[in-house]
Amino acid sequence: MTTALGAEMEDKEVAFVDDLVSAFPELQDDYETHVYNNDGVLAHLFLWDVTQRVVESFRNQDDDAPDWRAVLSFLEDRFLEEQTAGKDSVVDSLITTAFLWNLPFPGSPGHEISSHLGPTLTRRFQEMRSLG
Repeated sequence: MTTALGAEMEDKEVAFVDDLVSAFPELQDDYETHVYNNDGVLAHLFLWDVTQRVVESFRNQDDDAPDWRAVLSFLEDRFLEEQTAGKDSVVDSLITTAFLWNLPFPGSPGHEISSHLGPTLTRRFQEMRSLG
């Protein structure tokens, strides 16, 4: 049973995912497959898929992936927007746990992408993963 608060949080997560897919049409097929396979949007799971595509783009292994720089910029802007609002945010938490946490660890291919995060995401990344 979903509470009113839980439904509101889920609505914000879905709205964020919709904004992300609208900004990056290259994610549309992934989104449609995700919705079909999961009977709806599971935002954390979808962001894991996005993380993989962005890292593949960074490593030049997916010509159809969205431009990794543009996605990092989009996430930086949304994260900063949420931080500026001065509240614990569903979107803040989603970006932190489903994107930043899933970036490659040191020694893994693509780890260098973490050095290209914007200042706000870099600060959060260092807080949660001090060893990279």
